[in-house]
Amino acid sequence: MSDNPASTVAATPVAALNLTEEDLRAALRAGLADFKAVPIFGLFFASFYVAGGLGLWFGLIASGQPAWFLPVAAGFPLFAPFAAVGLYEVSRRREAGEPLSWGPILSALKGRGDGQLALMAVGVLIAFGFWIILARGIFAIFLGRSGIGAESIGILFTLPGIGMVIVGTAVGGIIALALFTVTVMSLPMLLDRDVDFVTAMIASAQTVQGNPQVMLKWAALIVALLIAAMIPLFLGLFVVLPVLGHATWHLYRRAISS
Repeated sequence: MSDNPASTVAATPVAALNLTEEDLRAALRAGLADFKAVPIFGLFFASFYVAGGLGLWFGLIASGQPAWFLPVAAGFPLFAPFAAVGLYEVSRRREAGEPLSWGPILSALKGRGDGQLALMAVGVLIAFGFWIILARGIFAIFLGRSGIGAESIGILFTLPGIGMVIVGTAVGGIIALALFTVTVMSLPMLLDRDVDFVTAMIASAQTVQGNPQVMLKWAALIVALLIAAMIPLFLGLFVVLPVLGHATWHLYRRAISS
């Protein structure tokens, strides 16, 4: 077997239009099985995400702006799919019966070497920056341009703070849903197939649009699990992130054909 990421020939991806909740359950079962079979990879990739979250929290505390943790953390899950790229490769290799070794799995982080995965990452990074700009604007509208109050998390429990959280959650949710739509299937596809990132995003959007109820439930489950995992000092991500990463690969395999 080759030690490189999948060498699937180029083909027009076709999105399934008949996904069911059983597909979600099956993907989660397969994801949990992958994590239990080779937990070392999941723990390794999750450790970077956990370290980033802890660094973000303590950095904002040290700078005297802990209230900014909420809007920044709201965008933090946008990067979870990229943290899971190595996990997609682990699941792909287990599925194909290929050997699991660190070299090829780490090399999968650069995708197929054609820069398409990097372009996707840049796009998400730009979207995250746009969200931070919007968050600062929402903060200014509700709490004043001075930014006074960011030094206390308690400001979020005042009447203006609650209004800010409600509006910010709505705006952030729209951005997150848009990014989920174009990335949920495209990232594993860029690892698996010889396609450009635009084709991958279109196929991802078609999957979500063709299976709105099922995919929205999947999005809600991801958000709920990630938020719950972030509460105890991000430590829950050591389990949640790998399981969701592996599960996303298996859902992709059920959703996309050629």
